[in-house]
Amino acid sequence: MVSAKKSKKSQESINSRLALVMKSGKVNLGYKSTLKSLRQGSAKMIIIASNTPALRKCEIEYYAMLAKTNVHHYTGGNVELGTAAGKYFRVSCLAITDQGDSDILNTDQK
Repeated sequence: MVSAKKSKKSQESINSRLALVMKSGKVNLGYKSTLKSLRQGSAKMIIIASNTPALRKCEIEYYAMLAKTNVHHYTGGNVELGTAAGKYFRVSCLAITDQGDSDILNTDQK
């Protein structure tokens, strides 16, 4: 019971931070643009939805490991990640290139 409550609180925390990043920072939404930003080295953090296919997830994690970029595995699916990003479509992964006023990069939650 306590772990479920804690995970919900951390979920709300990452959602509010992500909303602040979307408002004041720069974000690349989607698989192709995430890989592009990882290859260029401009990505500071990657957020991957829980229902992203395993092969894509492994490829993104591999590129992130090479680029020395943090990866956060979002507990919700791609619909929830899109909603948290303030969009009306599904988002499987996103790359944060500029955090803006948020502290999402400083508090890495796994």
